[in-house]
Amino acid sequence: MDTPVPPPAPAPPRTGTGPTVGFDLDMTLIDSRPGIHATWRRLAAETGVRIDADLVVTRLGPPLAQELAYWFPEEEIPAMAARYRALYPDHAIAPTTALPGARAALDAVRAAGGRTLVVTAKHRPSAALHLDHLGLVPDVLVGELWAEGKAEALTAHGAAAYVGDHVGDVRGARTAGARSVAVATGPCPEAELAAAGADVVLPDLTAFPSWLAAFTRGEAPGGRPPHPSGAGQLS
Repeated sequence: MDTPVPPPAPAPPRTGTGPTVGFDLDMTLIDSRPGIHATWRRLAAETGVRIDADLVVTRLGPPLAQELAYWFPEEEIPAMAARYRALYPDHAIAPTTALPGARAALDAVRAAGGRTLVVTAKHRPSAALHLDHLGLVPDVLVGELWAEGKAEALTAHGAAAYVGDHVGDVRGARTAGARSVAVATGPCPEAELAAAGADVVLPDLTAFPSWLAAFTRGEAPGGRPPHPSGAGQLS
């Protein structure tokens, strides 16, 4: 039986007309490697399949089914995905930590009068558990979108920028016409993120508030954010 997902805590009220900024979850806002490692080890123990959990956590980002395909026959993937997600709440939530600067990054957007949006390839109930456990409260959470597919949510919510650690996040931002802010805290090195087309590559989220301040003044890579009344359009 799935663990009930607690209702999200209410987001602080928006204070103005600043930009909407989207964030990826795994390895952007949170370090979920210990919890994901533990969940894969448990799945391996239950199924008897030799899964290299150390390898799994070096390539976080793509959808669960893509990783499962390395270890299970195609016809078993739906059942294994369901079992993994059932195991996840008991094994992955407690060991996961917020990455440096995560809370301050969300706060910086709100201080600028903007809105925060988390768009992740992760199963939405699992993502909600992580955010609730760590006290990270975005205005909007959208799950199960990957790479260019993330543009659907970014466009719908008028995101001016999208922050992520994977080249798939860069592609999603570019597809949406949003500024791509990459952070080198995940599996993709700085050079790879830059080559994929990121407007800026930050070492981690601790550098994000300064970038955002410059961005709202039109002084950061990518130029000035769109006017709130014309989200998604360049000024």
